[in-house]
This record gives sequence, structure tokens and C-alpha cells, in this order.
Amino acid sequence: MSEVIIAKTADEAGAVVARRIADQIAASPSFVLGVATGSTPLTTYRALADLIRTESIAVDAVRAFALDEYVGLPAGHPEGYASVVAREVVRPLGLDPQLVRVPDGSAEADEASCAAYEAAIREAGGVDLQLLGIGSTGHIGFNEPGSAFDSRTRVTELAESTRRDNARFFDSIDDVPTHAATQGIGTILEARQLVLLAFGESKAQAVARAVEGPVTEDVPASALQLHPHATIVIDEAAASLLQGR
Repeated sequence: MSEVIIAKTADEAGAVVARRIADQIAASPSFVLGVATGSTPLTTYRALADLIRTESIAVDAVRAFALDEYVGLPAGHPEGYASVVAREVVRPLGLDPQLVRVPDGSAEADEASCAAYEAAIREAGGVDLQLLGIGSTGHIGFNEPGSAFDSRTRVTELAESTRRDNARFFDSIDDVPTHAATQGIGTILEARQLVLLAFGESKAQAVARAVEGPVTEDVPASALQLHPHATIVIDEAAASLLQGR
């Protein structure tokens, strides 16, 4: 069963997770962090940046791997996850850009480039802690409902609901890519720790299905119930439909 932490606010939740990450980096300077994008992890990154600065935590050997990347956006596009990770994670935390990897999102992304990403994670010794968000359909990364629990990094087609959810970052839904390269659920489950963050009433149903519902490929995030060290960190609104809170 996953550990569930209910915080009063997203800022409080971010502080809890940032403290956990900061302590582990301080204890293991070559820590490998799995980073997620979107608005949900921003409070964690802000709190972690503050801890790194105020406590003088060395991060020059920290490695980071992004969960996913849109396929087909022009190189350097501000909403491409390579740009987002550089802007919201690498620079604020002071990480070495050479030690940060994002899946290939070029039009040439294929099985070979996805296999190379898997190999890079293995060569780094695996991910120590993977941050996750959750989509309205229960997806993690860009693993849409129906994704196999043993799936690996691959190019996937995005559900229309996912494109609608992400349209707020673009001028219109027509600008949202239709495909993405994503770590598979099997890849994600190999991280030594998983931390899923979710805030707001709009995530309550997905959280309840992931935490208390059956373990099923129809709800990709329910795979976290299979992981020995998974933590769900949510605010009161996202926890509102949990029966066992």
C-alpha cells in the first residue's frame, strides 16, 4: 500500500517533498532524480532550490532524467520539455546541464532513441527518486489508459483529453503535439522511490482511483500500489474522495 501524505496546501506539500530530496542529495551527492513537468511539481522545485541555496547543498554531481517529451516541436520551443526542464529545474537548482537528460522529441524519435534513453538511465545506476504528476485519466508520464505495466520508454499517441488538459500551455489545442516520448510504466516502477504529487479537486477522482481502486492498466497510476516505496503527496482538495483518509 502506498504512503499517503495530505498537506493543507500545495506549498506545504512541495516543502515536504523538497525536504526529502534535499536530505537524500546531502547524503548521496551523486543522487539521480527523476523530474516531472507541468504546474504540479513547481512548489517542490521552488522549495528545493531554497534548501539547496540556504543549506549549501552540493548538486554538481546530481543527475536528472525527465519523464517525457513532446515529439515534433521545433528544437528550443518554450513548451518543449527540454526547455521547461532547463527553465524550471536545471537553472533554479543549479544542476549541471550535461548531467540532465530528456527523451528525444525530434521528429526522428524512434525505438532506437527510446532504447538509448533506457540505457542512459541504467548507466546512471537507475533513478533514486522519481517525481510524478497524475492526469485526469489517471495517466503518469504520457502512459495513457491501457498502457502495459511492463511498458518501456517509447513513442505514444496522446489521448484527446490529455491534449485538452495541456492546451493551456499553448495558443490552442491545435498546437499541442499528438505524440510524445515517455518512460514506460515498467521503467517508472524501477525507480527506488516514487513520489506522486496532486493538487486540486480536478485531481480527486484520479487520485482515489489510483490509491484505493483496483490495480488495473485502465488507471496507469494504480501501478504505484505495486511499488514498495511509493508516496502520494496531495492537498485536501485532491484527497476529498479518498475513503480511508
